[in-house]
Amino acid sequence: MNYTQNAKIEQVTDETMVVGVDIGSQVHYARAFDNRGRELTKRVFSFENDIEGFNTFNQWAGKLMKDNGKTDVMIVCEPTGHYWFAFAKYVSDHQGKLVMVNPFSVKKIKELDDNSPKKTDAKDPKTIAKLVIDGRYSIPYTPEGIFAEIRDLVYSRDRIIKQHNIAANRIQRWLSIHFPEYLGLYTRFDATSGLAVLERAPLPKDVALLGVGGIRKIWHEKKMRGRGVTEDRAKILIEAAHNSVGLDGGNGTKSELFMLLEKYRLWTSQLERINKVLDEAILKVEYVEKLLAIKGVGSITIAGFIAEVGDIRRFKSPKQIQKYAGLELVENSSGKHKGKSRISKRGRRKLRKVLYQVMIPLLARNKEFREIYDYYVTRVKNPLKRRQAMVAVSCKLIRVFYAILTKGVEYDRIKMISDIHRESELQVA
Repeated sequence: MNYTQNAKIEQVTDETMVVGVDIGSQVHYARAFDNRGRELTKRVFSFENDIEGFNTFNQWAGKLMKDNGKTDVMIVCEPTGHYWFAFAKYVSDHQGKLVMVNPFSVKKIKELDDNSPKKTDAKDPKTIAKLVIDGRYSIPYTPEGIFAEIRDLVYSRDRIIKQHNIAANRIQRWLSIHFPEYLGLYTRFDATSGLAVLERAPLPKDVALLGVGGIRKIWHEKKMRGRGVTEDRAKILIEAAHNSVGLDGGNGTKSELFMLLEKYRLWTSQLERINKVLDEAILKVEYVEKLLAIKGVGSITIAGFIAEVGDIRRFKSPKQIQKYAGLELVENSSGKHKGKSRISKRGRRKLRKVLYQVMIPLLARNKEFREIYDYYVTRVKNPLKRRQAMVAVSCKLIRVFYAILTKGVEYDRIKMISDIHRESELQVA
């Protein structure tokens, strides 16, 4: 289907019945209209979020179509959290046509009918359906196959990282209260040699009782080697324990740390496991190995990009992906006033996050992307601020990903930087 608004409007003909559905966690509400916005139902139809409710909805819609001489039906809803997934699958399995409206659009126009900002189960289905009649809807994309697998893995990884960070923060909080000197001895709180000691002697008084010999014995049992497990390091740790200003505690305090360390090890293990599975999964996507050849771009970045974009071949140009990510430039101008340009931030928030997070390693390790970034920041005409330049480089990265994944071309660093050289500006500089 063509995604222009005129083409969308033309999809709603005299033979089309538009059904607006307000999605809920347990109960959904529906109202039906023709292509002119005239309601075909006398009251709101409600149905449960289960197979019996869906079958009842299907029968209700079929009867309405027959009674009103309609041959086609277009079902529309808001993507409310995860509650619409089951309904969308049912519609797809029964060869129905499901489209989506932007919740932001629903919020903006819901006052047009009654000049009231109220939100009710009866009002929302009507507002949702009217947006379709005006051509303000989109076709939902549900990834399939390897793309669905990668999206599930990435979302699971995000949840694991969240729990991993929570456990790490709670351990550091415990150390700040009971053994603050420890955090000054190690660059990372989870240094292997340090945690080995804490597992045996959590409190400073316990560390002091171990002595230098006891600490070195622990390291020897763990078969640790290196500069971090020397006698001098053990002496420093003992001295810090003797002079600690941390709060003392008993068995309850120690048990808290033991449980936190156990959770931290669990989440660390799960994170390592899912990273390994992701590394294997992305290689099933065609031409991904060519993306891995780009310095500064790792498997986690590629997995996050694929999880949000899905099958990139469904986009006609990289500009569509840029808009999909909310990186489209917009401005507020009127008359003689010309507002500043900014990104819209209307799109996939997680995709913007992936593109932003990859900038630090990309600019640090990739010479050609760094050269483009420096050009945007230092060019003679209209130099960009650092954050703006990072957005511009993100858009360049989208174009590179699009070319490689759709055409299978090799990454060409010479071609990458060929469009940043402006001879006239170099002469002025």
